[in-house]
Amino acid sequence: ADEVHRWEHNGGNEVLLGDGYVYFAPDDAILRFPFREGAVSPLGPPDTLVKELPDVSSHRAKSVALGPGGALYVNIGSPSNACQEDSRSPGSPGMDPCPQLETRAGIWRFDANTLGQTQEDGVRFAAGLRNTVALVTHPSGELYGVIHGRDQLSSLWGEFFTEEDNAEKPAEEFVHIQEGDDFGWPYCYHDPVTDTKVLAPEYGGDGMMVGRCAQAKDPLIDFPAHWAPNDLAFYTGSQFPESYREGAFVAFHGSWNRAPMPQAGYNVAFAPFQGGEPTGEWFVFADGFAGEDISPRGADARPVGLAVGPDGSLYISDSQRGKVWRVIYRGS
Repeated sequence: ADEVHRWEHNGGNEVLLGDGYVYFAPDDAILRFPFREGAVSPLGPPDTLVKELPDVSSHRAKSVALGPGGALYVNIGSPSNACQEDSRSPGSPGMDPCPQLETRAGIWRFDANTLGQTQEDGVRFAAGLRNTVALVTHPSGELYGVIHGRDQLSSLWGEFFTEEDNAEKPAEEFVHIQEGDDFGWPYCYHDPVTDTKVLAPEYGGDGMMVGRCAQAKDPLIDFPAHWAPNDLAFYTGSQFPESYREGAFVAFHGSWNRAPMPQAGYNVAFAPFQGGEPTGEWFVFADGFAGEDISPRGADARPVGLAVGPDGSLYISDSQRGKVWRVIYRGS
């Protein structure tokens, strides 16, 4: 906390420690810097593991997770809200099939030990994920994420949805991601009221119809709409009480589009696990970051990143002013 060392000036999203490297994801590549434990700067220039990733339109930031057997998982978010012919325009139908799924809105797997890969060298591991900024490997080696759900149900399709519907739908989905999974975007979204994947209005849905979405994979947990999950961390320490072991912390950046209801999120939530699976319950672990003005521009702080320290402390980073909090358990 007493020193700051800057050694990479290219903007990006993900920073990950592992296997003697710091992995870093600018918007169009995955880099790795050689690193030694206890050092404050890398031992040399970066290697480029993956280059020329899609870097246009919406949801450009990349997220990275390391898996067993040298797997490198990369989230490549969708370039749109719902793959409409005329993006974010009232009544515009969705493209069917959606061509954006060929290179976006999924998780791609690469080889963590091969340099100079492009997207064509990777394998699309899972599809139909609008934007999985929060992506991490569980201690078991399984991949999990929390998806940013779609927007503007009422402003684009007012004949089917009220403003209150838009504030509460769709869910931000906590998911277990396995090879070959399809979570349904853009054809489907998860309705937290009915706990069902339903057909998007761009594809003939009316807020109730299920149709082709019966085949889409369901989430493990529904988080409130538009909270914007930006990081996920499993608790691997022993400092916190036993009930936290291997459970999931989620950093919510906060909403911009829950009107006429108050904006929400701007917190860190916790979802307990038992026997390697989530219990389905969750609660707000840390709140108050935004201060009095709970809005994107007015918030004092917005949680964006999480990390568990070697001593079991939880670190929470902020995107507004670059703050980092360290949460320590002192016992009761």
